[in-house]
Amino acid sequence: MTKCTAIIPYYQRQPGILHRALKSVFAQTHPDFDVIVVDDASPSPVELDLEGFSLEERARITVIKQPNAGPGGARNMGLEHIPADSTYAAFLDSDDEWTPDHLKNAVAGLSLFDADCYWASIKGGDAFYYHFGVSALADVTTVNRLSEEPPIVEVPDLAGVMLKNWSFMHLSCMVIGENLFRKVRFEAELRLAAEDVLFFYECVRNAQRSILSETVGATRGEGINIFHGLDNDSPQFLKQQFNTWVALDRLENGFPHKPEDKASIESYKQTARRQALWGQMRLVRKRKVPQLGLLAEWAWRDPKILRSAVELAVSKISR
Repeated sequence: MTKCTAIIPYYQRQPGILHRALKSVFAQTHPDFDVIVVDDASPSPVELDLEGFSLEERARITVIKQPNAGPGGARNMGLEHIPADSTYAAFLDSDDEWTPDHLKNAVAGLSLFDADCYWASIKGGDAFYYHFGVSALADVTTVNRLSEEPPIVEVPDLAGVMLKNWSFMHLSCMVIGENLFRKVRFEAELRLAAEDVLFFYECVRNAQRSILSETVGATRGEGINIFHGLDNDSPQFLKQQFNTWVALDRLENGFPHKPEDKASIESYKQTARRQALWGQMRLVRKRKVPQLGLLAEWAWRDPKILRSAVELAVSKISR
Protein backbone atom coordinates (compact mmCIF):
# COMPACT_ATOMS: atom_id res chain seq x y z
CA MET A 1 0.00 0.00 0.00
CA THR A 2 0.98 3.68 -0.32
CA LYS A 3 0.58 5.61 2.90
CA CYS A 4 -1.10 9.03 2.97
CA THR A 5 -1.10 11.47 5.85
CA ALA A 6 -4.21 13.60 6.14
CA ILE A 7 -3.57 17.07 7.61
CA ILE A 8 -6.56 18.80 9.20
CA PRO A 9 -6.20 22.29 10.72
CA TYR A 10 -8.85 22.66 13.42
CA TYR A 11 -10.48 25.88 14.59
CA GLN A 12 -14.25 25.76 15.10
CA ARG A 13 -16.80 27.14 17.54
CA GLN A 14 -19.26 24.26 17.34
CA PRO A 15 -18.64 20.59 18.19
CA GLY A 16 -19.41 17.96 15.58
CA ILE A 17 -17.88 19.64 12.53
CA LEU A 18 -14.49 17.93 12.84
CA HIS A 19 -16.17 14.63 13.70
CA ARG A 20 -17.97 14.75 10.35
CA ALA A 21 -14.70 15.43 8.50
CA LEU A 22 -12.94 12.57 10.29
CA LYS A 23 -15.77 10.16 9.46
CA SER A 24 -15.18 10.94 5.78
CA VAL A 25 -11.49 10.11 6.23
CA PHE A 26 -12.21 6.75 7.85
CA ALA A 27 -14.69 5.99 5.07
CA GLN A 28 -11.91 6.07 2.46
CA THR A 29 -11.59 3.07 0.17
CA HIS A 30 -7.81 3.56 0.27
CA PRO A 31 -7.06 2.14 3.74
CA ASP A 32 -3.40 3.09 4.22
CA PHE A 33 -3.48 6.47 5.94
CA ASP A 34 -2.97 8.29 9.21
CA VAL A 35 -4.34 11.64 10.38
CA ILE A 36 -2.76 14.72 11.92
CA VAL A 37 -5.21 17.16 13.50
CA VAL A 38 -3.64 20.49 14.44
CA ASP A 39 -5.72 22.16 17.16
CA ASP A 40 -5.10 25.84 16.45
CA ALA A 41 -6.41 26.97 19.87
CA SER A 42 -9.93 26.05 18.77
CA PRO A 43 -12.79 27.45 20.90
CA SER A 44 -14.48 24.05 20.65
CA PRO A 45 -12.22 21.39 22.23
CA VAL A 46 -10.92 18.81 19.80
CA GLU A 47 -11.60 16.00 22.29
CA LEU A 48 -15.36 16.38 21.87
CA ASP A 49 -15.09 15.52 18.17
CA LEU A 50 -12.99 12.42 18.79
CA GLU A 51 -15.71 10.75 20.80
CA GLY A 52 -17.39 7.84 19.05
CA PHE A 53 -14.33 6.64 17.16
CA SER A 54 -12.95 3.19 17.95
CA LEU A 55 -9.64 2.67 19.73
CA GLU A 56 -8.16 1.47 16.44
CA GLU A 57 -9.29 4.63 14.70
CA ARG A 58 -8.12 6.87 17.53
CA ALA A 59 -4.68 5.25 17.31
CA ARG A 60 -4.37 6.58 13.74
CA ILE A 61 -5.09 10.17 14.80
CA THR A 62 -2.31 12.41 16.12
CA VAL A 63 -3.52 15.63 17.77
CA ILE A 64 -1.06 18.52 17.96
CA LYS A 65 -2.08 21.58 19.98
CA GLN A 66 -0.55 24.99 19.35
CA PRO A 67 -1.23 28.68 20.06
CA ASN A 68 -3.41 30.19 17.38
CA ALA A 69 -1.35 30.68 14.21
CA GLY A 70 -4.06 30.67 11.55
CA PRO A 71 -4.77 27.99 8.94
CA GLY A 72 -1.40 28.30 7.21
CA GLY A 73 0.49 27.98 10.48
CA ALA A 74 -1.61 24.96 11.45
CA ARG A 75 -0.98 23.25 8.12
CA ASN A 76 2.75 23.96 8.43
CA MET A 77 2.73 22.26 11.82
CA GLY A 78 1.08 19.24 10.23
CA LEU A 79 3.61 19.16 7.41
CA GLU A 80 6.46 19.21 9.93
CA HIS A 81 5.08 16.10 11.65
CA ILE A 82 4.38 13.84 8.67
CA PRO A 83 5.79 10.37 9.48
CA ALA A 84 8.85 9.18 7.62
CA ASP A 85 6.92 6.28 6.04
CA SER A 86 4.30 8.49 4.36
CA THR A 87 4.41 8.85 0.59
CA TYR A 88 1.74 11.55 0.21
CA ALA A 89 0.21 14.40 2.20
CA ALA A 90 -3.49 15.16 1.73
CA PHE A 91 -5.19 18.29 3.07
CA LEU A 92 -8.71 18.50 4.45
CA ASP A 93 -10.35 21.53 6.03
CA SER A 94 -12.11 20.61 9.26
CA ASP A 95 -15.53 21.60 7.91
CA ASP A 96 -15.21 19.72 4.61
CA GLU A 97 -15.74 16.06 3.76
CA TRP A 98 -13.91 13.76 1.37
CA THR A 99 -15.80 11.54 -1.03
CA PRO A 100 -15.02 7.83 -0.37
CA ASP A 101 -12.66 7.31 -3.34
CA HIS A 102 -10.70 10.55 -2.99
CA LEU A 103 -7.45 9.04 -1.69
CA LYS A 104 -7.75 5.97 -3.93
CA ASN A 105 -8.10 8.12 -7.04
CA ALA A 106 -5.28 10.44 -5.95
CA VAL A 107 -2.83 7.64 -5.19
CA ALA A 108 -3.69 5.79 -8.40
CA GLY A 109 -3.18 8.89 -10.54
CA LEU A 110 -0.03 10.09 -8.82
CA SER A 111 1.55 6.63 -8.99
CA LEU A 112 0.51 5.80 -12.54
CA PHE A 113 1.60 9.09 -14.07
CA ASP A 114 4.69 9.65 -11.90
CA ALA A 115 3.27 12.92 -10.57
CA ASP A 116 3.63 14.60 -7.20
CA CYS A 117 0.87 17.22 -7.25
CA TYR A 118 -2.86 16.44 -7.58
CA TRP A 119 -6.20 18.20 -7.34
CA ALA A 120 -9.68 16.76 -7.58
CA SER A 121 -12.83 18.81 -8.07
CA ILE A 122 -14.90 20.09 -5.14
CA LYS A 123 -18.62 20.77 -4.84
CA GLY A 124 -20.51 23.08 -2.52
CA GLY A 125 -23.67 25.08 -1.98
CA ASP A 126 -24.84 28.37 -3.44
CA ALA A 127 -22.28 30.35 -1.41
CA PHE A 128 -19.57 28.44 -3.26
CA TYR A 129 -20.65 29.74 -6.67
CA TYR A 130 -17.21 31.11 -7.59
CA HIS A 131 -15.60 27.64 -7.63
CA PHE A 132 -15.80 25.51 -10.74
CA GLY A 133 -14.88 21.92 -11.52
CA VAL A 134 -11.80 20.64 -13.31
CA SER A 135 -13.97 19.53 -16.25
CA ALA A 136 -14.67 23.21 -17.04
CA LEU A 137 -10.98 23.87 -17.77
CA ALA A 138 -11.38 22.42 -21.25
CA ASP A 139 -13.48 25.49 -22.12
CA VAL A 140 -10.65 27.92 -21.38
CA THR A 141 -7.35 26.14 -22.04
CA THR A 142 -5.64 23.12 -23.56
CA VAL A 143 -6.32 19.94 -21.58
CA ASN A 144 -4.63 16.58 -22.19
CA ARG A 145 -6.69 13.60 -21.10
CA LEU A 146 -4.58 10.94 -19.37
CA SER A 147 -7.25 8.43 -18.32
CA GLU A 148 -11.00 7.92 -18.43
CA GLU A 149 -11.51 6.05 -15.15
CA PRO A 150 -10.84 7.88 -13.01
CA PRO A 151 -10.99 10.90 -15.35
CA ILE A 152 -7.47 12.35 -15.01
CA VAL A 153 -6.25 15.29 -17.08
CA GLU A 154 -3.13 17.41 -17.38
CA VAL A 155 -2.96 21.13 -18.19
CA PRO A 156 0.32 21.99 -19.98
CA ASP A 157 0.35 25.59 -18.72
CA LEU A 158 -1.19 24.98 -15.29
CA ALA A 159 0.77 27.80 -13.63
CA GLY A 160 -0.44 30.33 -16.19
CA VAL A 161 -4.03 29.07 -16.08
CA MET A 162 -4.24 29.35 -12.29
CA LEU A 163 -2.96 32.92 -12.42
CA LYS A 164 -5.97 33.85 -14.53
CA ASN A 165 -8.43 32.06 -12.24
CA TRP A 166 -7.50 29.56 -9.55
CA SER A 167 -11.09 28.86 -8.46
CA PHE A 168 -10.88 25.24 -9.64
CA MET A 169 -8.29 24.58 -6.89
CA HIS A 170 -9.10 23.85 -3.25
CA LEU A 171 -6.92 22.60 -0.43
CA SER A 172 -9.40 19.91 0.60
CA CYS A 173 -8.87 18.29 -2.81
CA MET A 174 -5.06 18.61 -2.91
CA VAL A 175 -2.61 15.72 -2.48
CA ILE A 176 1.17 16.16 -2.80
CA GLY A 177 4.22 13.93 -2.83
CA GLU A 178 7.31 13.92 -0.66
CA ASN A 179 9.28 16.14 -3.04
CA LEU A 180 6.82 18.92 -2.14
CA PHE A 181 5.65 18.24 1.42
CA ARG A 182 9.20 18.09 2.76
CA LYS A 183 10.11 21.60 1.56
CA VAL A 184 7.15 23.78 0.49
CA ARG A 185 5.39 25.71 3.27
CA PHE A 186 2.55 28.19 3.72
CA GLU A 187 3.19 31.90 4.35
CA ALA A 188 1.43 31.73 7.72
CA GLU A 189 1.52 35.47 8.40
CA LEU A 190 -0.84 36.06 5.47
CA ARG A 191 -3.61 34.40 7.43
CA LEU A 192 -6.43 36.64 6.26
CA ALA A 193 -5.63 36.33 2.59
CA ALA A 194 -4.17 34.18 -0.15
CA GLU A 195 -1.52 32.05 1.51
CA ASP A 196 -3.12 29.00 -0.10
CA VAL A 197 -2.65 30.51 -3.58
CA LEU A 198 1.06 31.03 -2.92
CA PHE A 199 1.30 27.42 -1.76
CA PHE A 200 -0.56 26.17 -4.85
CA TYR A 201 1.69 28.11 -7.18
CA GLU A 202 4.93 27.08 -5.49
CA CYS A 203 3.86 23.44 -5.61
CA VAL A 204 2.97 23.67 -9.31
CA ARG A 205 6.27 25.35 -10.17
CA ASN A 206 8.30 22.81 -8.16
CA ALA A 207 6.35 19.66 -9.01
CA GLN A 208 7.82 17.11 -11.38
CA ARG A 209 4.27 16.71 -12.72
CA SER A 210 0.82 18.02 -11.76
CA ILE A 211 -2.40 16.20 -12.60
CA LEU A 212 -6.08 16.93 -12.01
CA SER A 213 -9.17 14.80 -11.62
CA GLU A 214 -12.60 15.72 -12.93
CA THR A 215 -14.07 13.53 -10.19
CA VAL A 216 -15.40 15.28 -7.08
CA GLY A 217 -12.97 14.64 -4.24
CA ALA A 218 -14.57 16.71 -1.50
CA THR A 219 -17.73 18.49 -0.43
CA ARG A 220 -17.38 21.95 1.08
CA GLY A 221 -18.80 22.45 4.55
CA GLU A 222 -20.12 25.54 6.32
CA GLY A 223 -17.81 26.04 9.30
CA ILE A 224 -15.71 29.08 10.13
CA ASN A 225 -14.22 30.65 7.02
CA ILE A 226 -12.09 33.65 7.91
CA PHE A 227 -11.44 34.87 4.37
CA HIS A 228 -15.02 34.88 3.10
CA GLY A 229 -16.50 35.90 6.44
CA LEU A 230 -15.27 39.51 6.18
CA ASP A 231 -17.20 42.29 4.52
CA ASN A 232 -16.20 45.84 3.62
CA ASP A 233 -17.27 47.16 7.01
CA SER A 234 -15.07 44.80 9.00
CA PRO A 235 -12.02 46.40 10.66
CA GLN A 236 -10.03 43.44 9.30
CA PHE A 237 -11.03 44.06 5.69
CA LEU A 238 -8.13 46.43 4.92
CA LYS A 239 -5.65 43.97 6.45
CA GLN A 240 -7.15 41.21 4.34
CA GLN A 241 -6.72 43.20 1.14
CA PHE A 242 -3.22 44.28 2.11
CA ASN A 243 -2.21 40.68 2.80
CA THR A 244 -3.71 39.69 -0.55
CA TRP A 245 -1.54 42.31 -2.24
CA VAL A 246 1.53 41.07 -0.30
CA ALA A 247 0.83 37.48 -1.35
CA LEU A 248 0.51 38.51 -4.98
CA ASP A 249 3.65 40.63 -4.78
CA ARG A 250 5.63 37.69 -3.41
CA LEU A 251 4.22 35.47 -6.11
CA GLU A 252 5.22 38.02 -8.75
CA ASN A 253 8.76 38.46 -7.48
CA GLY A 254 9.42 34.88 -6.43
CA PHE A 255 9.38 33.35 -9.91
CA PRO A 256 10.12 34.35 -13.50
CA HIS A 257 6.86 34.96 -15.38
CA LYS A 258 5.69 35.34 -18.94
CA PRO A 259 4.28 38.80 -19.78
CA GLU A 260 0.69 37.55 -19.79
CA ASP A 261 1.19 35.97 -16.36
CA LYS A 262 2.61 39.19 -14.95
CA ALA A 263 -0.43 40.98 -16.34
CA SER A 264 -2.74 38.55 -14.52
CA ILE A 265 -0.94 39.13 -11.23
CA GLU A 266 -1.04 42.92 -11.66
CA SER A 267 -4.77 42.76 -12.38
CA TYR A 268 -5.38 40.96 -9.08
CA LYS A 269 -3.13 43.43 -7.24
CA GLN A 270 -5.12 46.34 -8.68
CA THR A 271 -8.35 44.69 -7.53
CA ALA A 272 -6.95 44.46 -4.00
CA ARG A 273 -6.01 48.16 -4.07
CA ARG A 274 -9.45 49.24 -5.24
CA GLN A 275 -11.28 47.00 -2.78
CA ALA A 276 -9.20 48.42 0.05
CA LEU A 277 -9.82 52.03 -0.97
CA TRP A 278 -13.55 51.52 -1.42
CA GLY A 279 -13.67 50.00 2.06
CA GLN A 280 -11.91 53.02 3.55
CA MET A 281 -14.26 55.39 1.71
CA ARG A 282 -17.18 53.59 3.29
CA LEU A 283 -15.67 54.27 6.70
CA VAL A 284 -15.34 57.97 5.90
CA ARG A 285 -18.94 58.17 4.68
CA LYS A 286 -20.00 56.67 8.00
CA ARG A 287 -17.91 59.31 9.79
CA LYS A 288 -15.40 56.77 11.02
CA VAL A 289 -11.65 57.27 11.07
CA PRO A 290 -9.86 55.44 8.21
CA GLN A 291 -7.01 53.07 9.04
CA LEU A 292 -4.26 55.54 8.23
CA GLY A 293 -1.39 53.52 9.70
CA LEU A 294 -1.94 50.49 7.52
CA LEU A 295 -2.68 52.67 4.50
CA ALA A 296 0.67 54.42 5.02
CA GLU A 297 2.46 51.06 5.27
CA TRP A 298 0.78 49.92 2.06
CA ALA A 299 1.71 53.16 0.25
CA TRP A 300 5.32 52.84 1.38
CA ARG A 301 5.55 49.33 -0.08
CA ASP A 302 3.31 49.96 -3.07
CA PRO A 303 3.23 53.55 -4.42
CA LYS A 304 0.71 52.46 -7.06
CA ILE A 305 -2.02 52.57 -4.43
CA LEU A 306 -1.62 56.37 -4.35
CA ARG A 307 -2.38 56.52 -8.07
CA SER A 308 -5.36 54.24 -7.50
CA ALA A 309 -6.59 56.60 -4.79
CA VAL A 310 -6.34 59.58 -7.15
CA GLU A 311 -8.15 57.68 -9.92
CA LEU A 312 -10.88 56.70 -7.47
CA ALA A 313 -11.27 60.29 -6.28
CA VAL A 314 -11.45 61.61 -9.84
CA SER A 315 -14.04 58.97 -10.71
CA LYS A 316 -16.07 59.94 -7.64
CA ILE A 317 -15.94 63.66 -8.49
CA SER A 318 -16.82 63.09 -12.14
CA ARG A 319 -19.97 61.25 -11.10
